[in-house]
Amino acid sequence: MELPIADYQSLQETELFERIVEAKRRLGAHVLLLGHNYQRDDVIVHADFRGDSLLLAKYAAEHPEFPHVVFCGVHFMAETADILSRSNQTVILPDMAAGCSMADMASMEQVDDCWERLARMLPVEETVTPIVYVNSAAGLKAFCGEHGGVTCTSSNAKAIMNWAWERREKILFFPDE
Repeated sequence: MELPIADYQSLQETELFERIVEAKRRLGAHVLLLGHNYQRDDVIVHADFRGDSLLLAKYAAEHPEFPHVVFCGVHFMAETADILSRSNQTVILPDMAAGCSMADMASMEQVDDCWERLARMLPVEETVTPIVYVNSAAGLKAFCGEHGGVTCTSSNAKAIMNWAWERREKILFFPDE
């Protein structure tokens, strides 16, 4: 029985739980349900694998036997999993409105504008390494790659900063408010 998404929001927690269990049973080996550590208990209980965003994205890519990957997290996390996933995999974000305030701190337009302003003051491509925190949109990560920069996580930030300082004299780190 299919219901419009709005109808699911009115279901009792026990009925939702039972429907998820039944859906997972029917889909079986065709779906991998990933749950980010920050998910609510009533969501994470259904996860096949739990972890931080990068660990989950890597896990999905390492398991191409699952053609459908349901990523219980926020937009940038599912986007990262989609980038790393195999061509036979489809990454699904159950709640397209799920966002991260940090990921929204820097827009592509703001970063482009900043880079252009820096370029008017100095030879930006030779002197500035752009670094974006992993909690950002794919377009910002691509920007860093296109300009000799990199993405960092909290666990590798020190090593990334040291790498960047060895390459160029300035760092543009974002997002930042």
